[in-house]
Amino acid sequence: MADNVLHFSDADFDEKVIKSDKPTIVDFWAEWCAPCRMIAPAIQELADEYAGKVNIGKLNVDENPKTATKYGIRGIPTLLIIKNGNVVQQIVGVKPKAEIKKIIDSVA
Repeated sequence: MADNVLHFSDADFDEKVIKSDKPTIVDFWAEWCAPCRMIAPAIQELADEYAGKVNIGKLNVDENPKTATKYGIRGIPTLLIIKNGNVVQQIVGVKPKAEIKKIIDSVA
């Protein structure tokens, strides 16, 4: 299975996410976060299912505090759906894959 999950950083966030011509889902996470590990398989599956249509990636909040602070991320996991440079949806906490998929379909 191909790994379609992108990896974002403070350095490339504007280029890969804000300027993207595709809707982008950013999973704000950290190594020590158990709920983040719980949602990871769903993120992987969604990245594979939406490959070429929606960019799906992760941003480690410990390694990239600037972007997490800019978007007011207080709890993780938090998923932001960014379209045309703007946050159009925010999902906080662990949600079932089907629920995340429904939200993606409504905005993508």
